[in-house]
Amino acid sequence: MTSYDTLLVLARFILPADLLECFDIVKIENTAEMLTIHLDEQNLPPLSSRVHSLESKGFLPPVYIRDFPIRDRKVSLCVRRRKWLDKETGSIICNTFELTAQGTRHSKEFASFLKGLLGEIPDYGPLS
Repeated sequence: MTSYDTLLVLARFILPADLLECFDIVKIENTAEMLTIHLDEQNLPPLSSRVHSLESKGFLPPVYIRDFPIRDRKVSLCVRRRKWLDKETGSIICNTFELTAQGTRHSKEFASFLKGLLGEIPDYGPLS
């Protein structure tokens, strides 16, 4: 097992379930208060559009998601999804992912934990 494989196993324990199936870690920023993990969607066209010719057109603006703190640091996941041009229709399409709890900027698991602990999901203000 390479050191990359070892780190990938560790990342699967730390990050929300199944996130690394569709996203790659591209950068990690670490400050005294915050750990920001940058993730980009893998270069895989949407499954629903296999019959059309698609061209990758970069990324949508990043979305910041709060996750469980690690070692007394807040954790923010900076997620960028890809956008695709359908050459036949001229429309832009994207994969859809349910990464956050409905109506929040918290990972599903973290929101569920907070709701169980506090009875509600607090709003901590801006993420970035």
